[in-house]
Amino acid sequence: MGPVKKEVCGICSRAVDQSKLSAPDVMREGVVELLKKKIKNFSVESRLCDDCLRQARADYIVKSFEHEKKDVSYLEKEVLASIKKKDTISRNIYGKKKSTFGDRLSDKLTDFGGSWTFIIYFFLFLAFWISTNVVLLLFRKSFDPYPFILLNLMLSCVAALQAPIIMMSQKRQESRDRLRAEHDYKINLKAELEIRFLHEKIDLLLKKHWNRLMQIQQMQVDVLEEIKQKKS
Repeated sequence: MGPVKKEVCGICSRAVDQSKLSAPDVMREGVVELLKKKIKNFSVESRLCDDCLRQARADYIVKSFEHEKKDVSYLEKEVLASIKKKDTISRNIYGKKKSTFGDRLSDKLTDFGGSWTFIIYFFLFLAFWISTNVVLLLFRKSFDPYPFILLNLMLSCVAALQAPIIMMSQKRQESRDRLRAEHDYKINLKAELEIRFLHEKIDLLLKKHWNRLMQIQQMQVDVLEEIKQKKS
């Protein structure tokens, strides 16, 4: 096995294996134009290492975002950083943040208050309270006679406490939904960019191979013409 051939990167000037270098003909035209503007000595014969190629693509994406939206959000910056590092962007978004006792209590109370169990128990409580006071009213010993003022006071207190608890739980759920939506957006954006570059690279490779096949075919035609001329 012979020695590994190395070649200098056209941007960082590092000596890298030829197998890890990319030629401009497999890059997006916008990336090549951006490199020509940034680097004076860059030409179609220059070859780039993987790190410089990822940096060039990230710079091109930033230029595209700035042209379309005039601004790059922090979510898109995280996607670009992930592309540069060649790292995955999917994370466990709920693993780091620990909920407090009050948060867990509000979630459990909200889950219980919105269940059929709570409705059945509450209906049974109301039926017991009303029937008990009606029966005791016959013996003039009722502790909450009709129109059940004490019961109305208790229900008002329960409603007054239940409303902020439900709002606390909804606020936490909204925060989790927003975090999930941002995480999904970053994954979808990175997947879209990677697929776009992959398609363009495949198209350029097919175009390059097609040109080579055309050249080979032309050479075969020339050889056949020579053979035909010799026979004649």
